[in-house]
Amino acid sequence: MIKAVIFDFDGTIVDTESAWFDIYRAVLKAEHQYDLSLKDFVKIVGTTDEALFDFIDQSLDSPLDRKLFGEKVKEQFKEIKEQLVLREGFLEILESIKDSGVQLALASSSKRDWVVGFLDRYELTEYFPIIFTAEDVQEVKPNPELYIKTLEALGVDPDEAVAVEDSANGSLAAIRAGINCLIIPNDVTKSFEFHEKAQLIESYAEFDLVRYLKKETWN
Repeated sequence: MIKAVIFDFDGTIVDTESAWFDIYRAVLKAEHQYDLSLKDFVKIVGTTDEALFDFIDQSLDSPLDRKLFGEKVKEQFKEIKEQLVLREGFLEILESIKDSGVQLALASSSKRDWVVGFLDRYELTEYFPIIFTAEDVQEVKPNPELYIKTLEALGVDPDEAVAVEDSANGSLAAIRAGINCLIIPNDVTKSFEFHEKAQLIESYAEFDLVRYLKKETWN
């Protein structure tokens, strides 16, 4: 049997990715006349923004003021943050996993205050006694360090855990750590091409608890 399930946060528990894409695209269009495509945006989902900024700079007359841009998009995100909700079916699956006795943990490339702020808001903190975020590692996903540290804290072997992800970068980190990976994409990440070792389902409604908590499923 699987002994632990490790959840990603952004895009997996709350679909922040779609909101960020809409805001990034709007600000870049208004301020720099740059039309951000979904294809380019998805390259940085699950990791950091730096690769996207480097790419955008190639098309601008002068480099993007990243600090100023960051302040503008964060201000716009604040206006819609309260409208964000848990992904449909997530809470039911989370409670079922907890009731089964399987350990729960969270591994995110985002900052701790960002993740914990959302968990507190949705009263989810008690579900995740183990949380690793960007401050805990030298490199975030797709580097496997976040998952390796989470496994150590859980006290389980890689093949005794399942990672639940929404992005290519996140799933690659899990697979590099030797962890079984289940992908539940959102509106932004559903266009990804995922690693052949990952299993893909369309929504939490397809999360078969009995099946995915069986070790034999991942052989």
